[in-house]
Amino acid sequence: MTLSELLLDAPGKKSLLLGNEAIVRGALEAGVGCVTCYPGTPSSEAPDAFYALAPEASYAFEYSVNEKVAMEVAGGATLAGVPTLVTMKHVGVNVAADPLMTLATIGTPGGLVVMSADDPGCHSSQNEQDNRLLARMAGLPCFEPATAQEAKDMTREALLASARWQQPVMLRTTTRVSHLRGPVEFGHLQPPHTRGSFRKDPFRFVPLPAVARKRHPIQLDILKKIQEESEESVWNRCWGQGEIGIVVSGMARSYLRDALYDHGFTDSFRVLELGFSFPFPEEILLDFLKGLKTVLVLEELEPFVEDTVRILCQKHGLDCRIKGKDQVLTRIGEYSTDLVGRALCSLKGQPPKETELCAQEPDLPGRPPNLCPGCSHRAVYYAARKVFGDQAISSSDIGCYTLGFLPPFKAADFLFCMGSSISGGTGVSRVQDQPVIAYIGDSTFFHSGITGLINALHNGHDILVVILDNKTTAMTGHQPHPGVEQSRHGPNPRRVDIEQVVRGCGVEQIRKIKPLNLKKSLEAFEEFKNMSGVRVIIAEEPCVLFARRTLKSEKSMCAYVSEQTPEVQTCLEELACPAFSVQDQVVQIDEGLCSGCMFCVQICGSIKSRKRSSS
Repeated sequence: MTLSELLLDAPGKKSLLLGNEAIVRGALEAGVGCVTCYPGTPSSEAPDAFYALAPEASYAFEYSVNEKVAMEVAGGATLAGVPTLVTMKHVGVNVAADPLMTLATIGTPGGLVVMSADDPGCHSSQNEQDNRLLARMAGLPCFEPATAQEAKDMTREALLASARWQQPVMLRTTTRVSHLRGPVEFGHLQPPHTRGSFRKDPFRFVPLPAVARKRHPIQLDILKKIQEESEESVWNRCWGQGEIGIVVSGMARSYLRDALYDHGFTDSFRVLELGFSFPFPEEILLDFLKGLKTVLVLEELEPFVEDTVRILCQKHGLDCRIKGKDQVLTRIGEYSTDLVGRALCSLKGQPPKETELCAQEPDLPGRPPNLCPGCSHRAVYYAARKVFGDQAISSSDIGCYTLGFLPPFKAADFLFCMGSSISGGTGVSRVQDQPVIAYIGDSTFFHSGITGLINALHNGHDILVVILDNKTTAMTGHQPHPGVEQSRHGPNPRRVDIEQVVRGCGVEQIRKIKPLNLKKSLEAFEEFKNMSGVRVIIAEEPCVLFARRTLKSEKSMCAYVSEQTPEVQTCLEELACPAFSVQDQVVQIDEGLCSGCMFCVQICGSIKSRKRSSS
């Protein structure tokens, strides 16, 4: 399937879609008029698809500089009556929480859906937070798809319902939902609702304390009406039979269906599936519990549904044993068909069925994540380590460059969140005597690093800031940011220059380097090592993958080992480039992996350059 097919008004057409692509289709079927985002795995494919389709479509789309800004832009659009979708990963909702809480209070006339892509198992995240809890705190109705079809249909319904309720709605996916691929039947494609009109109502939309106090009971009353609708929702359904009940939500619904089939338990349990999990459909649950002595609650991460079930049982005096989080069904990581199967067997008093899984070969070597061959971040870390050794404390940030924490660079000693490297680094610098280097990427600098830099200047901190400008948002898929010169759609006509921003903040000690020039890089680090105050090195070099795929830049040369010397082994150990390999104590450079950066040639005289072979 090509992405352009998502724009076809072809009801009944079936296509195999990624979960995130299905969300795009659902939004288009609802007539979405404005889409904002900050990219973050596992959500990134959804805004990337909107971005790719934007030249052919009519909706407004933007990669905002961070999630808070994305939420605020989306909030403005929905106040003007335009149906709006804003996408981000789960930790991005933390950044956007300030405007989101207010939008939940004042309401969203055009409709606003917040796609929160949670990450059980921390596949690409710094925590496993369960944003259903945040939905409850903010008072956001929450939909949880478990298939690609549901991802499409729930997105459409969430946008339409949000406009009807005039309240923001959370579409909570997880990594497995966002990245599964499944069949999706298209519905009718609504024309995009891209233009609206803002109706002035300051006693609703300007939440001064007097206004907010009046809006809160209105919000609670709306939530009560939404809760009544959840009792009739097609996404909350009962099926099956038996004396044992199972209440299940999110991706665990798919695991449950597989486990029931695998173990021959298809007709052994009564099941309540919750796809519309907040506000909780209490009457459905109370009716479901009639005659049941035992109920198992299946949900990934927090006991969100389980706690609600327990409260309702206590509130209504029900004699029902609730089984939920335990040593098997923990609050950690993802569930699986095998895990759910073991829980079902335990309920039935049967030994778990042996399942034939695709097991990993026992003696395969581990492959930790690594910086790509030719990555300029490696060159920066190499130069910094040559100058500072183990003397400096490295404050890291969110991006590819976080992989500098691995040996031999050890260039990440702590990390909090997006944009924290500068402000967190100044905190360490303030209270001890070791030099501190803060590493931050170009996209992350625009996201939330500028405020930390201004704070460092204002408070007279002593820190060396290294801005790793690889000309794209590399970690999440080469999305554009304000400082890019080129994107997949062509040159950036409104480029914001990082050096001008840094100077505008008041920094006077600035050096720009090409990190693949080892001599100049060493000179910059040596110079700033002996200075104090706020110093900034801007390391400019396009991401090697971005250069190849988007800039169409291919290097005609590659490196090779001309002679086996001790210096070659040292280069291998200190540079750790994946293009190097050792076989029978012979160091080699794989021409297919070598990017042609020639950084190793500057380190070791026994490594030379040559033209690539024609093959």
